Amino acid sequence: MTLNQQLPRAEAQQLSTIVDRHVAELVPALDSLALQSRHLAAWGATLAHRLWSGGRLLVAGNGGSAAEAQHLSAEIVGRYLAERPAFSAIALHADTSSLTAIGNDYGFDQVFSRQVAAHGRTGDILLLLSTSGRSENLLQAAREAQARGIHSWAMTGTLPNPLAAITEEHIALAGTGASVQEAQLVAIHALCACFDLEIDRLGRAGHEALA
Repeated sequence: MTLNQQLPRAEAQQLSTIVDRHVAELVPALDSLALQSRHLAAWGATLAHRLWSGGRLLVAGNGGSAAEAQHLSAEIVGRYLAERPAFSAIALHADTSSLTAIGNDYGFDQVFSRQVAAHGRTGDILLLLSTSGRSENLLQAAREAQARGIHSWAMTGTLPNPLAAITEEHIALAGTGASVQEAQLVAIHALCACFDLEIDRLGRAGHEALA
């Protein structure tokens, strides 16, 4: 007997409705992402050129957005689908010793900005992920990036929000916090696909130049 067969009909229907509602809430976020497909594709190409030239990607977020950020850095350092060289990407929350030391000595608002100051170089890209766009530690990181000539991008939820306003470029998605976060994973995979394609083009162009 399955779990579904063990549940009373009314309870099973109620839980099924919750699932249906959750899936439906994702549609506006995906629709808003589709409207910004050219923007996201441009990010993928720009990221490829920056990293191909020796730059690095810094990414940060809090909670579930931290997991999304680390997912992206793993795809860049490792690979998404196609085999290609490794590139530099650092998820700023992943170094727990630095994170806790900075938080203890300087305050939680500085846990990302201090690392931007340490790792970032002019021309690098800082990508900040947030469903609310209001996390002070991300805002401080964006300000530090501006001061150091590091390009700042944000993936956020609904506009207006402070993070979208302070970064150079943003992609803002409509929807609930959960649906925005889920759509951001789709955006990350699409970004990686564009990145890989542009890296392949750059590689082939380099081989042709040497031929």
